[in-house]
Amino acid sequence: MGNIRVLVADDEPLARRGVRQLLAPHPDISVVGESRNGPDTLRALDALKPDLLFLDVQMPEMDGFAVLRSRGVDRLPAVVFVTAHDQFAVRAFEAHAIDYLVKPLNVERFEAALQRVRERLCLLESADLARRLTALLAAERAEREKKGIERLVVSTPESDLVIAVAEIDWIGADDYYSRLHVGRSTYLLRESLSSLEARLDRSRFARVHRAAIVQLDAIKELRTTTRGDEAILRDGSRIPVSRRRRVVLDEWLARGR
Repeated sequence: MGNIRVLVADDEPLARRGVRQLLAPHPDISVVGESRNGPDTLRALDALKPDLLFLDVQMPEMDGFAVLRSRGVDRLPAVVFVTAHDQFAVRAFEAHAIDYLVKPLNVERFEAALQRVRERLCLLESADLARRLTALLAAERAEREKKGIERLVVSTPESDLVIAVAEIDWIGADDYYSRLHVGRSTYLLRESLSSLEARLDRSRFARVHRAAIVQLDAIKELRTTTRGDEAILRDGSRIPVSRRRRVVLDEWLARGR
């Protein structure tokens, strides 16, 4: 962990000094501020954003529990209660405090509280890192899926052939397989058309029929015939277009693609 930033909230100057003295031998901890009542503590939490709050239960204007209620548990740093009275212990832990120290502070007990704080912050840091990594991977995966795959590998009797997706004119369904049409050549890919559609860049490829996917830039003309709509490709291929999917192609044309 990095440096642990501490705010000490207590209405007694001697009590604040005592906490500072107990923290002084720990190089991983720095006191970034002090407060002497509830409102001051709330302002300091906003301004200083400490990792750890040593909080006196009984303070003027607002006690420690009122501070927690005003701040909200989800916006609080780690909290260790410090008080001269042990009858508040149960309420302290109900308020999600990491520990509860009774004045006068005992060095051994104080050290144990610090160790609990370090362990809790390490767990929170690990959880936060895991969340950020998960979000990063999810964003990267979403971006990759948005862009679509760039190449496909098809098996031929001689070898595995790598085909750039950009070179594919259209893809037809062939039972449970897909047939790639690349110029004058065709290749059988052991993947269904629906599965392949999900992996292609939808800004470049469109499902125009239940049995065909077309590269949009390969379309030369859209035509309506007595047999229905069809897409005429640059290589002269005629691909049937279903009525529902014709709407998608018309929108693509309207955007000037």
